Amino acid sequence: MHPRILIAAPKSGSGKTTLTCALLKALQNLGKSPVAFKCGPDFIDPLFHERVLGIHGTNLDSFFSTDDEVRSVFAENFSRAGADCAVIEGVMGLFDGLAGKSLAASTYDIARITNTPIILTVDAGGMSRSVVALVRGFLEYDKSHSDTNENLIKGIFLNKVSEGSFRLLKPLIEDECAEYGVKVVGFLPDSPSVWKSRHLGLFLPTEIADLNEQIEKTAATLSETLDFPLVEKIMRTETSLNKFQPFNFQFSTFNFPIAVARDEAFCFYYRENLRLLEEAGAKLEYFSPLHDSAVPSGARGILLGGGYPELYASRLQENVSMRESIKSAVKNGISVMAECGGFMYLQEKLTTETGESYEMCGAIEGECFYTGKLVRFGYADFAKADGLAFGGSENGDKNGFSIKGHEFHYFDSTNNGASFTATKPLSSRSWECMIHTPKMLAGFPHLYYRSNPEIVRWFLESCK
Repeated sequence: MHPRILIAAPKSGSGKTTLTCALLKALQNLGKSPVAFKCGPDFIDPLFHERVLGIHGTNLDSFFSTDDEVRSVFAENFSRAGADCAVIEGVMGLFDGLAGKSLAASTYDIARITNTPIILTVDAGGMSRSVVALVRGFLEYDKSHSDTNENLIKGIFLNKVSEGSFRLLKPLIEDECAEYGVKVVGFLPDSPSVWKSRHLGLFLPTEIADLNEQIEKTAATLSETLDFPLVEKIMRTETSLNKFQPFNFQFSTFNFPIAVARDEAFCFYYRENLRLLEEAGAKLEYFSPLHDSAVPSGARGILLGGGYPELYASRLQENVSMRESIKSAVKNGISVMAECGGFMYLQEKLTTETGESYEMCGAIEGECFYTGKLVRFGYADFAKADGLAFGGSENGDKNGFSIKGHEFHYFDSTNNGASFTATKPLSSRSWECMIHTPKMLAGFPHLYYRSNPEIVRWFLESCK
Protein backbone atom coordinates (compact mmCIF):
# COMPACT_ATOMS: atom_id res chain seq x y z
CA MET A 1 0.00 0.00 0.00
CA HIS A 2 1.07 3.55 -0.74
CA PRO A 3 -1.30 5.92 1.16
CA ARG A 4 -1.31 9.16 -0.77
CA ILE A 5 -3.18 12.32 -1.72
CA LEU A 6 -2.69 14.97 -4.35
CA ILE A 7 -3.09 18.68 -3.55
CA ALA A 8 -4.61 20.42 -6.59
CA ALA A 9 -6.36 23.71 -7.34
CA PRO A 10 -8.47 25.41 -10.01
CA LYS A 11 -5.60 27.77 -10.83
CA SER A 12 -2.13 28.89 -9.82
CA GLY A 13 -1.95 31.10 -6.75
CA SER A 14 -4.67 29.20 -4.87
CA GLY A 15 -2.36 28.14 -2.03
CA LYS A 16 -1.17 24.67 -3.10
CA THR A 17 2.41 25.14 -1.89
CA THR A 18 1.36 26.69 1.43
CA LEU A 19 -1.06 23.84 2.11
CA THR A 20 1.39 21.17 0.94
CA CYS A 21 4.25 22.40 3.13
CA ALA A 22 2.02 22.92 6.17
CA LEU A 23 0.46 19.48 5.69
CA LEU A 24 3.85 17.79 5.37
CA LYS A 25 5.06 19.48 8.56
CA ALA A 26 1.82 18.67 10.40
CA LEU A 27 2.08 15.02 9.37
CA GLN A 28 5.64 14.91 10.67
CA ASN A 29 4.49 16.49 13.92
CA LEU A 30 1.96 13.65 14.22
CA GLY A 31 4.78 11.12 13.95
CA LYS A 32 4.21 10.25 10.29
CA SER A 33 6.97 9.80 7.70
CA PRO A 34 5.65 11.53 4.58
CA VAL A 35 7.41 11.80 1.23
CA ALA A 36 6.76 14.66 -1.18
CA PHE A 37 6.32 14.82 -4.95
CA LYS A 38 5.70 17.64 -7.41
CA CYS A 39 3.69 17.38 -10.62
CA GLY A 40 5.41 18.77 -13.68
CA PRO A 41 8.87 20.21 -14.35
CA ASP A 42 9.04 22.73 -11.50
CA PHE A 43 12.34 22.94 -9.58
CA ILE A 44 11.39 25.38 -6.82
CA ASP A 45 8.52 23.63 -5.04
CA PRO A 46 10.63 20.47 -4.43
CA LEU A 47 13.16 22.77 -2.73
CA PHE A 48 10.38 23.87 -0.36
CA HIS A 49 9.53 20.22 0.30
CA GLU A 50 13.19 19.49 0.98
CA ARG A 51 13.39 22.45 3.36
CA VAL A 52 10.36 21.15 5.29
CA LEU A 53 11.17 17.45 5.24
CA GLY A 54 14.92 17.34 5.05
CA ILE A 55 14.70 14.95 2.08
CA HIS A 56 14.85 15.40 -1.66
CA GLY A 57 11.63 16.23 -3.47
CA THR A 58 10.87 14.34 -6.68
CA ASN A 59 9.06 15.35 -9.86
CA LEU A 60 6.30 13.29 -11.48
CA ASP A 61 5.88 14.32 -15.10
CA SER A 62 3.84 12.53 -17.76
CA PHE A 63 5.37 14.49 -20.65
CA PHE A 64 8.86 13.41 -19.69
CA SER A 65 7.81 9.85 -18.79
CA THR A 66 5.46 7.06 -19.82
CA ASP A 67 2.66 6.06 -17.43
CA ASP A 68 4.71 3.07 -16.27
CA GLU A 69 7.74 5.27 -15.64
CA VAL A 70 5.68 7.78 -13.63
CA ARG A 71 4.40 4.97 -11.40
CA SER A 72 7.93 3.60 -11.16
CA VAL A 73 9.38 6.95 -10.03
CA PHE A 74 6.61 7.27 -7.44
CA ALA A 75 6.99 3.74 -6.03
CA GLU A 76 10.80 3.81 -6.04
CA ASN A 77 11.00 7.12 -4.17
CA PHE A 78 8.23 6.16 -1.73
CA SER A 79 10.21 3.04 -0.84
CA ARG A 80 13.61 4.76 -0.85
CA ALA A 81 12.34 7.40 1.60
CA GLY A 82 10.97 4.77 4.00
CA ALA A 83 7.68 6.67 3.85
CA ASP A 84 4.30 5.70 5.27
CA CYS A 85 2.35 8.25 3.21
CA ALA A 86 2.84 10.62 0.27
CA VAL A 87 1.70 14.14 -0.56
CA ILE A 88 1.82 15.11 -4.24
CA GLU A 89 1.65 18.82 -5.05
CA GLY A 90 -0.08 19.72 -8.30
CA VAL A 91 0.92 22.29 -10.89
CA MET A 92 -1.16 25.14 -12.33
CA GLY A 93 -4.89 24.36 -12.54
CA LEU A 94 -6.02 20.75 -12.09
CA PHE A 95 -6.87 20.15 -15.76
CA ASP A 96 -4.21 22.40 -17.37
CA GLY A 97 -2.03 20.26 -19.65
CA LEU A 98 0.02 20.38 -22.83
CA ALA A 99 -0.35 23.51 -24.94
CA GLY A 100 -3.21 24.63 -22.70
CA LYS A 101 -5.61 22.37 -24.59
CA SER A 102 -4.86 18.83 -23.45
CA LEU A 103 -5.19 16.86 -20.24
CA ALA A 104 -1.85 15.21 -21.01
CA ALA A 105 0.89 16.22 -18.55
CA SER A 106 -1.65 17.94 -16.30
CA THR A 107 -2.02 17.48 -12.55
CA TYR A 108 -5.13 15.44 -13.31
CA ASP A 109 -3.08 13.19 -15.58
CA ILE A 110 -0.68 12.40 -12.72
CA ALA A 111 -3.63 11.66 -10.40
CA ARG A 112 -5.10 9.34 -13.04
CA ILE A 113 -1.82 7.54 -13.73
CA THR A 114 -1.02 7.01 -10.03
CA ASN A 115 -4.65 6.48 -9.02
CA THR A 116 -4.32 9.14 -6.32
CA PRO A 117 -7.29 10.82 -4.57
CA ILE A 118 -7.35 14.59 -4.99
CA ILE A 119 -7.89 17.36 -2.43
CA LEU A 120 -9.05 20.40 -4.41
CA THR A 121 -7.75 23.63 -2.82
CA VAL A 122 -10.11 26.51 -3.56
CA ASP A 123 -9.21 30.13 -2.94
CA ALA A 124 -12.64 31.09 -1.59
CA GLY A 125 -11.72 34.58 -0.47
CA GLY A 126 -14.45 37.00 -1.53
CA MET A 127 -16.84 34.15 -2.38
CA SER A 128 -19.87 32.63 -0.68
CA ARG A 129 -22.42 30.39 -2.43
CA SER A 130 -20.60 30.81 -5.77
CA VAL A 131 -17.95 28.41 -4.51
CA VAL A 132 -20.55 25.62 -4.78
CA ALA A 133 -20.90 26.21 -8.52
CA LEU A 134 -17.13 26.15 -8.96
CA VAL A 135 -16.77 22.90 -7.01
CA ARG A 136 -19.66 21.22 -8.85
CA GLY A 137 -18.12 22.13 -12.18
CA PHE A 138 -14.79 20.56 -11.24
CA LEU A 139 -16.48 17.44 -9.85
CA GLU A 140 -18.54 16.94 -13.01
CA TYR A 141 -15.57 17.47 -15.30
CA ASP A 142 -13.54 15.07 -13.17
CA LYS A 143 -16.17 12.33 -13.33
CA SER A 144 -16.64 12.65 -17.08
CA HIS A 145 -12.89 12.29 -17.73
CA SER A 146 -11.88 9.63 -15.20
CA ASP A 147 -10.91 6.14 -16.36
CA THR A 148 -13.54 4.57 -14.08
CA ASN A 149 -16.32 7.20 -14.32
CA GLU A 150 -15.74 7.83 -10.61
CA ASN A 151 -14.39 10.99 -9.07
CA LEU A 152 -10.73 11.34 -8.24
CA ILE A 153 -11.58 14.52 -6.32
CA LYS A 154 -12.41 13.23 -2.85
CA GLY A 155 -12.02 16.34 -0.71
CA ILE A 156 -12.34 20.13 -0.85
CA PHE A 157 -10.09 22.50 1.09
CA LEU A 158 -11.12 26.15 1.43
CA ASN A 159 -8.32 28.72 1.52
CA LYS A 160 -8.55 32.35 2.68
CA VAL A 161 -11.84 31.99 4.56
CA SER A 162 -12.81 32.70 8.15
CA GLU A 163 -14.08 30.03 10.49
CA GLY A 164 -17.57 31.52 10.17
CA SER A 165 -17.49 31.32 6.36
CA PHE A 166 -16.18 27.77 6.55
CA ARG A 167 -19.06 26.69 8.78
CA LEU A 168 -21.48 28.26 6.29
CA LEU A 169 -19.90 26.84 3.13
CA LYS A 170 -19.06 23.30 4.28
CA PRO A 171 -22.70 22.05 4.52
CA LEU A 172 -23.67 23.92 1.35
CA ILE A 173 -20.94 22.22 -0.67
CA GLU A 174 -21.50 18.76 0.81
CA ASP A 175 -25.31 18.94 0.42
CA GLU A 176 -25.34 20.27 -3.11
CA CYS A 177 -22.53 17.93 -4.24
CA ALA A 178 -23.85 14.89 -2.36
CA GLU A 179 -24.06 12.72 -5.47
CA TYR A 180 -20.27 12.99 -5.83
CA GLY A 181 -19.57 11.90 -2.25
CA VAL A 182 -17.11 14.74 -1.71
CA LYS A 183 -16.24 16.09 1.75
CA VAL A 184 -14.93 19.49 2.81
CA VAL A 185 -11.83 18.63 4.80
CA GLY A 186 -10.72 21.96 6.25
CA PHE A 187 -9.71 25.58 5.75
CA LEU A 188 -7.05 28.19 6.34
CA PRO A 189 -7.85 31.82 7.17
CA ASP A 190 -6.47 34.64 5.06
CA SER A 191 -3.14 35.94 6.30
CA PRO A 192 -0.22 37.99 4.97
CA SER A 193 1.70 35.71 2.62
CA VAL A 194 5.40 34.98 2.92
CA TRP A 195 5.30 33.03 -0.34
CA LYS A 196 6.42 35.74 -2.72
CA SER A 197 6.51 35.06 -6.46
CA ARG A 198 9.15 35.78 -9.09
CA HIS A 199 7.94 35.53 -12.67
CA LEU A 200 5.77 32.37 -12.66
CA GLY A 201 7.46 30.74 -9.69
CA LEU A 202 8.04 31.33 -6.01
CA PHE A 203 11.11 32.91 -4.52
CA LEU A 204 13.64 30.31 -3.39
CA PRO A 205 13.32 29.05 0.20
CA THR A 206 16.67 30.62 1.09
CA GLU A 207 15.29 34.05 0.10
CA ILE A 208 12.32 33.96 2.51
CA ALA A 209 13.05 35.12 6.03
CA ASP A 210 11.79 32.95 8.89
CA LEU A 211 10.44 30.34 6.45
CA ASN A 212 10.62 27.45 8.91
CA GLU A 213 8.85 29.47 11.57
CA GLN A 214 6.13 30.44 9.11
CA ILE A 215 5.63 26.82 8.07
CA GLU A 216 5.48 25.70 11.70
CA LYS A 217 2.94 28.42 12.44
CA THR A 218 0.77 27.44 9.46
CA ALA A 219 1.07 23.75 10.38
CA ALA A 220 -0.09 24.58 13.92
CA THR A 221 -3.11 26.40 12.51
CA LEU A 222 -3.80 23.51 10.17
CA SER A 223 -3.79 21.08 13.09
CA GLU A 224 -6.90 22.91 14.33
CA THR A 225 -8.64 23.56 10.99
CA LEU A 226 -8.04 20.31 9.05
CA ASP A 227 -9.89 17.04 9.69
CA PHE A 228 -6.80 14.82 9.83
CA PRO A 229 -8.70 11.55 10.41
CA LEU A 230 -10.75 12.30 7.28
CA VAL A 231 -7.64 13.15 5.25
CA GLU A 232 -5.96 9.92 6.38
CA LYS A 233 -9.10 8.00 5.43
CA ILE A 234 -9.00 9.60 1.97
CA MET A 235 -5.31 8.69 1.67
CA ARG A 236 -6.18 5.06 2.31
CA THR A 237 -9.04 4.94 -0.21
CA GLU A 238 -6.56 4.43 -3.01
CA THR A 239 -6.06 1.01 -4.49
CA SER A 240 -2.60 -0.36 -5.17
CA LEU A 241 -0.68 1.05 -8.10
CA ASN A 242 -1.20 -0.68 -11.41
CA LYS A 243 1.55 -3.07 -12.38
CA PHE A 244 4.56 -1.40 -13.96
CA GLN A 245 8.00 -2.28 -15.19
CA PRO A 246 10.78 -0.90 -12.94
CA PHE A 247 13.13 1.48 -14.75
CA ASN A 248 16.16 -0.44 -15.95
CA PHE A 249 18.92 0.90 -18.16
CA GLN A 250 22.24 -0.90 -18.46
CA PHE A 251 25.40 1.18 -18.26
CA SER A 252 29.04 0.35 -18.45
CA THR A 253 30.71 0.85 -15.10
CA PHE A 254 32.00 4.39 -14.71
CA ASN A 255 33.96 5.12 -11.57
CA PHE A 256 35.19 8.69 -11.42
CA PRO A 257 34.15 12.02 -9.90
CA ILE A 258 31.84 14.54 -11.57
CA ALA A 259 31.81 18.08 -10.19
CA VAL A 260 28.25 19.35 -9.67
CA ALA A 261 27.63 23.05 -9.02
CA ARG A 262 25.20 23.52 -6.14
CA ASP A 263 24.68 26.68 -4.12
CA GLU A 264 22.30 29.66 -3.94
CA ALA A 265 22.88 30.51 -7.61
CA PHE A 266 22.75 26.98 -9.06
CA CYS A 267 20.21 24.67 -7.48
CA PHE A 268 17.81 23.50 -10.23
CA TYR A 269 18.34 19.77 -10.66
CA TYR A 270 15.97 16.88 -11.20
CA ARG A 271 16.75 14.37 -8.50
CA GLU A 272 16.21 11.56 -11.02
CA ASN A 273 18.93 13.04 -13.26
CA LEU A 274 21.47 13.00 -10.43
CA ARG A 275 20.39 9.53 -9.39
CA LEU A 276 20.87 8.22 -12.93
CA LEU A 277 24.43 9.53 -12.97
CA GLU A 278 25.08 7.85 -9.63
CA GLU A 279 23.57 4.58 -10.82
CA ALA A 280 25.99 4.68 -13.76
CA GLY A 281 28.86 4.86 -11.26
CA ALA A 282 29.66 8.58 -11.28
CA LYS A 283 30.75 10.00 -7.93
CA LEU A 284 29.06 13.37 -7.55
CA GLU A 285 31.21 16.00 -5.84
CA TYR A 286 29.32 19.20 -5.09
CA PHE A 287 31.02 22.57 -5.29
CA SER A 288 30.00 26.21 -5.15
CA PRO A 289 30.82 28.71 -7.92
CA LEU A 290 29.97 31.39 -5.35
CA HIS A 291 32.02 30.24 -2.37
CA ASP A 292 34.76 27.88 -3.61
CA SER A 293 37.93 28.90 -5.42
CA ALA A 294 38.22 26.12 -8.01
CA VAL A 295 36.60 23.09 -9.57
CA PRO A 296 37.17 20.00 -7.36
CA SER A 297 40.54 18.43 -8.10
CA GLY A 298 40.36 15.22 -10.09
CA ALA A 299 36.88 15.80 -11.52
CA ARG A 300 36.43 14.30 -14.98
CA GLY A 301 33.36 16.35 -15.82
CA ILE A 302 31.38 19.39 -14.73
CA LEU A 303 27.60 19.65 -14.37
CA LEU A 304 26.25 23.21 -14.16
CA GLY A 305 22.54 23.22 -13.39
CA GLY A 306 20.01 26.02 -13.61
CA GLY A 307 19.17 28.62 -11.04
CA TYR A 308 19.33 32.39 -10.70
CA PRO A 309 22.92 33.46 -11.49
CA GLU A 310 21.59 36.94 -12.32
CA LEU A 311 20.78 37.46 -8.62
CA TYR A 312 24.40 36.72 -7.70
CA ALA A 313 26.13 38.14 -10.78
CA SER A 314 28.33 40.53 -8.80
CA ARG A 315 29.57 37.79 -6.48
CA LEU A 316 30.11 35.38 -9.38
CA GLN A 317 32.17 38.07 -11.13
CA GLU A 318 34.21 38.70 -7.98
CA ASN A 319 35.14 35.03 -7.67
CA VAL A 320 37.80 35.33 -10.36
CA SER A 321 39.66 32.17 -9.38
CA MET A 322 36.55 30.01 -9.88
CA ARG A 323 35.76 31.59 -13.23
CA GLU A 324 39.33 31.03 -14.41
CA SER A 325 39.30 27.48 -13.06
CA ILE A 326 36.20 26.60 -15.09
CA LYS A 327 37.44 28.34 -18.23
CA SER A 328 40.81 26.56 -17.97
CA ALA A 329 39.14 23.19 -17.35
CA VAL A 330 36.96 23.59 -20.45
CA LYS A 331 39.93 24.74 -22.53
CA ASN A 332 41.88 21.66 -21.40
CA GLY A 333 39.12 19.32 -22.51
CA ILE A 334 37.03 18.53 -19.42
CA SER A 335 33.50 17.42 -20.32
CA VAL A 336 30.70 19.84 -19.44
CA MET A 337 26.91 19.78 -19.36
CA ALA A 338 25.25 23.11 -18.59
CA GLU A 339 21.58 24.08 -18.43
CA CYS A 340 19.99 27.54 -18.41
CA GLY A 341 21.66 29.35 -15.49
CA GLY A 342 24.76 27.19 -15.87
CA PHE A 343 24.83 28.00 -19.59
CA MET A 344 24.59 31.72 -18.78
CA TYR A 345 27.51 31.39 -16.36
CA LEU A 346 29.73 29.77 -19.00
CA GLN A 347 29.37 32.72 -21.38
CA GLU A 348 31.48 35.86 -21.46
CA LYS A 349 29.09 38.39 -19.94
CA LEU A 350 25.75 38.61 -18.19
CA THR A 351 23.65 41.77 -18.34
CA THR A 352 21.00 41.81 -15.63
CA GLU A 353 17.58 43.43 -15.32
CA THR A 354 19.19 46.64 -14.05
CA GLY A 355 21.31 46.98 -17.21
CA GLU A 356 24.58 46.24 -15.43
CA SER A 357 27.01 43.84 -17.14
CA TYR A 358 29.15 41.31 -15.29
CA GLU A 359 32.06 39.14 -16.37
CA MET A 360 31.31 35.42 -16.39
CA CYS A 361 33.56 32.44 -17.22
CA GLY A 362 34.15 33.11 -20.91
CA ALA A 363 34.28 29.38 -21.67
CA ILE A 364 31.69 30.01 -24.42
CA GLU A 365 31.74 32.96 -26.77
CA GLY A 366 28.59 35.00 -26.26
CA GLU A 367 26.73 37.30 -23.89
CA CYS A 368 23.45 36.81 -22.03
CA PHE A 369 21.01 39.64 -21.38
CA TYR A 370 17.65 40.25 -19.72
CA THR A 371 14.74 40.66 -22.18
CA GLY A 372 11.90 41.65 -19.84
CA LYS A 373 9.69 38.83 -21.10
CA LEU A 374 9.57 35.07 -21.32
CA VAL A 375 11.80 34.07 -24.23
CA ARG A 376 10.90 30.39 -24.10
CA PHE A 377 8.38 28.68 -21.86
CA GLY A 378 7.16 25.11 -21.72
CA TYR A 379 7.84 21.56 -22.79
CA ALA A 380 9.70 20.59 -25.95
CA ASP A 381 11.36 17.66 -27.70
CA PHE A 382 15.03 18.35 -28.43
CA ALA A 383 16.47 16.43 -31.39
CA LYS A 384 19.84 16.19 -33.10
CA ALA A 385 19.63 14.52 -36.50
CA ASP A 386 23.22 13.20 -36.53
CA GLY A 387 23.12 12.03 -32.91
CA LEU A 388 25.66 12.47 -30.13
CA ALA A 389 29.34 11.75 -30.52
CA PHE A 390 30.61 9.13 -28.05
CA GLY A 391 33.94 8.88 -26.34
CA GLY A 392 35.21 12.21 -27.62
CA SER A 393 34.64 11.18 -31.25
CA GLU A 394 33.50 13.68 -33.85
CA ASN A 395 31.21 11.02 -35.32
CA GLY A 396 27.60 10.96 -34.18
CA ASP A 397 24.84 8.38 -34.48
CA LYS A 398 23.21 8.08 -37.90
CA ASN A 399 19.93 7.23 -36.14
CA GLY A 400 19.90 10.61 -34.44
CA PHE A 401 19.18 11.51 -30.84
CA SER A 402 16.21 13.10 -29.08
CA ILE A 403 15.35 13.89 -25.48
CA LYS A 404 12.53 15.64 -23.64
CA GLY A 405 12.88 18.77 -21.56
CA HIS A 406 11.55 22.26 -21.03
CA GLU A 407 12.61 25.90 -21.17
CA PHE A 408 11.75 28.77 -18.86
CA HIS A 409 13.86 31.90 -19.07
CA TYR A 410 13.64 35.67 -19.31
CA PHE A 411 17.22 35.90 -20.57
CA ASP A 412 18.52 35.39 -24.09
CA SER A 413 22.00 35.02 -25.56
CA THR A 414 23.95 36.19 -28.56
CA ASN A 415 25.01 32.55 -28.89
CA ASN A 416 22.18 30.09 -28.16
CA GLY A 417 23.75 27.38 -30.31
CA ALA A 418 22.12 25.52 -33.19
CA SER A 419 23.07 21.86 -32.67
CA PHE A 420 19.54 20.77 -31.70
CA THR A 421 16.07 21.45 -33.04
CA ALA A 422 13.42 22.03 -30.39
CA THR A 423 9.78 21.24 -31.20
CA LYS A 424 6.86 22.11 -28.95
CA PRO A 425 4.28 19.34 -28.41
CA LEU A 426 0.89 19.69 -30.14
CA SER A 427 2.39 22.52 -32.17
CA SER A 428 4.37 23.14 -35.33
CA ARG A 429 6.58 25.65 -33.58
CA SER A 430 10.29 24.83 -33.56
CA TRP A 431 13.64 26.57 -33.15
CA GLU A 432 17.36 25.82 -33.11
CA CYS A 433 19.20 25.68 -29.79
CA MET A 434 22.08 24.29 -27.73
CA ILE A 435 25.81 23.98 -28.26
CA HIS A 436 27.10 20.45 -28.74
CA THR A 437 30.69 19.31 -29.21
CA PRO A 438 32.30 15.97 -28.34
CA LYS A 439 33.02 17.42 -24.88
CA MET A 440 30.16 19.87 -24.24
CA LEU A 441 26.38 20.06 -24.19
CA ALA A 442 25.14 23.49 -23.14
CA GLY A 443 22.04 25.60 -23.65
CA PHE A 444 18.90 27.03 -22.10
CA PRO A 445 16.88 23.75 -22.09
CA HIS A 446 16.47 21.73 -18.90
CA LEU A 447 16.67 18.07 -19.96
CA TYR A 448 15.13 15.03 -18.28
CA TYR A 449 17.73 12.28 -18.58
CA ARG A 450 15.38 9.35 -18.02
CA SER A 451 13.51 10.28 -21.20
CA ASN A 452 16.66 9.15 -23.04
CA PRO A 453 19.38 7.77 -20.75
CA GLU A 454 21.80 7.68 -23.69
CA ILE A 455 22.65 11.22 -22.69
CA VAL A 456 24.21 9.85 -19.49
CA ARG A 457 26.21 7.32 -21.48
CA TRP A 458 27.41 10.06 -23.83
CA PHE A 459 28.43 12.38 -20.99
CA LEU A 460 30.29 9.76 -18.98
CA GLU A 461 31.97 8.27 -22.07
CA SER A 462 33.16 11.77 -22.98
CA CYS A 463 34.49 12.16 -19.43
CA LYS A 464 36.69 9.07 -19.84
